[in-house]
Amino acid sequence: MVRESMEEGLLTSRYQLPPNETKPTSNGANGDSLTDNPNMPSQPAASSLTPVLVFSTFVAVCGSFSYGCSLGYSSPAETGIMEDLDLSVAEYSVFGSIMTIGGMVGAILSGKIADLIGRKRAMWFSDVFCTVGWLAIAFAKNALCLDIGRLLIGLGVSIFCYVVPIYIAEIAPKSYRGSFASSNQLMTSSGFAIMFFVGAFISWRTLTMIGTIPCVVQMIGLFFIPESPRWLAKCGREKEFEASLKRLRGENSDISEEAAEIRDYIATLEQQTEASFLELFQRRYANALIVGVGLMLLQQLGGNSAVAYYTSSIFKESGISGSLGLQVLAVIQIPAATLGLLLMDRSGRRPLLLVSASGLCFSYFLQGLAFCFKELPNLKALTPSLALSSILIGATAFTIGLGGIPWIIMSEIFPINVKAQAGSLVTLVNWSTAWIMTYSFNFMMDWSLAGHPPYLSFSKLNCPIRGQVSPRDEGENTGGNTSIHHSFSVI
Repeated sequence: MVRESMEEGLLTSRYQLPPNETKPTSNGANGDSLTDNPNMPSQPAASSLTPVLVFSTFVAVCGSFSYGCSLGYSSPAETGIMEDLDLSVAEYSVFGSIMTIGGMVGAILSGKIADLIGRKRAMWFSDVFCTVGWLAIAFAKNALCLDIGRLLIGLGVSIFCYVVPIYIAEIAPKSYRGSFASSNQLMTSSGFAIMFFVGAFISWRTLTMIGTIPCVVQMIGLFFIPESPRWLAKCGREKEFEASLKRLRGENSDISEEAAEIRDYIATLEQQTEASFLELFQRRYANALIVGVGLMLLQQLGGNSAVAYYTSSIFKESGISGSLGLQVLAVIQIPAATLGLLLMDRSGRRPLLLVSASGLCFSYFLQGLAFCFKELPNLKALTPSLALSSILIGATAFTIGLGGIPWIIMSEIFPINVKAQAGSLVTLVNWSTAWIMTYSFNFMMDWSLAGHPPYLSFSKLNCPIRGQVSPRDEGENTGGNTSIHHSFSVI
């Protein structure tokens, strides 16, 4: 049986037909296609890279870069904003965390928006929200303007989180789909690193203008790239579908085989009966639901978002220059993201999750230990080096595993008839838990005299994961086909 993983009109798995079968041509018949006729001139393969494909991917991942900028902004801007606008810890905690409120709203609406107006318009829609949000922060005179701007950015980037990987996967040939999809996580890490590095040298108002650059670049670039051919086919716009696919694959490419696959998928999709939201909680979906929700909870309750949002203040509390610490952390982000991408297909999901969770567990234990030493005169000198080392270890561990793998597993374990509802649920869980952590972290630091209880709690929550391999890993590593069954538990 051919194992398929479908995500919004997309066949994400690589498969081969049995040796005695041939793939149907665009007219639905089996046998030789036009390109198999020796009398016909040969045409380039539809899977070849083209300038339009590369440029379209670049324009799309500008949204991922914008998302990374939004994640990395609050930490380097914290001191400047609190001093210039005279904000309390509570007011800045609201500003830092309110982006996740916008993310919750966007998580619910993103799928519907992308299906209703298309992938390109959805990205343009997000750019408007993000640009207005960044400008509101840049010219803010009080906490209210800051919060409104941050809320709009959250709404915009949450749509990016859904639309950008979908668009890239829908335009890329199967042979390049994994590599192109990986650029999404790499650009997110790049945006995060740029904010940390540049934020050490410029004011918080100037830093917001850097956040608008990828939005403006994408808004302009969207006028020059094609719409997703799969979305056009899903809407029944045949002429535009073929024109878009032809443009992406090259004017001289033979697109008949790929077009037939897309049409076959759309026909299969239309035959599926979409389940209601309540049906998601049936016993047969229990394993997948526990895994999806559990990994999202682990990703956020592990404390990485909270630490990332307020890294600058953590460095200062531990006796390290905030600007120097942010620069060092920024330098390791892109290499760590690149390492994670290289290890993804070689090591599989489960080993990377184990390494990532173990690394985070160890890093937060060191961080708690560092703040314990701060209260001991004989060991106080170890606090800065331990704190810096722990944050660097934690950032690297998170980037190579728990940062992106939960989203990949989520797309692999849910059947297509509940995929939309399940995706909305786990995304909502992720953003809502992120709000709890990012809002409460500053208070936890203030309530704790030494500052170590939050880190020791995070260390315990990041205790390694054990369980079966992802169905995608099992299929790829053994060459066999597996059912969508997956279970994890936290030790």
